[in-house]
Amino acid sequence: MDKIDTSAEAAESAALPRCYEVHANPDAQSGEQELPNTLQKPVETKSPAQWAYERLILYIQNFEKTLDADHEVAMGFTGGDAGVMRIEGMGYFDPDMITFYGSDATGARTQLVQHVSQLNVMLRALPKSVEDKPANRIGFRLAADLEDS
Repeated sequence: MDKIDTSAEAAESAALPRCYEVHANPDAQSGEQELPNTLQKPVETKSPAQWAYERLILYIQNFEKTLDADHEVAMGFTGGDAGVMRIEGMGYFDPDMITFYGSDATGARTQLVQHVSQLNVMLRALPKSVEDKPANRIGFRLAADLEDS
């Protein structure tokens, strides 16, 4: 049986991938941003999970560019008191699931599995976990993996 898309789904699938932002800080990069080749592929060739995963990598990587050497990226949870998770890995399961791997404030291993229709991520800066090691930059590792695949 063929799937019938809503008008919003059809419009999203037909859109050319682009990223555009405006910031109040004059030193922050505003305007249209150049996308990696992987993100320039037609949206209709990707599952909702893959498409969300690829865009999240770009957001995480851009967020990490604003961090100093003493901070790492983490994500805050909305609704409830689940707290904050230091992002140590990310993946997707076609067609519609995204997962985040990491640790919480106590150091306990944590994994969030979320349907793309419920995706809501707040990126946060946390002090790095080990003082004498460089800050972990997961966004750059994710982007490199994306380019290699």
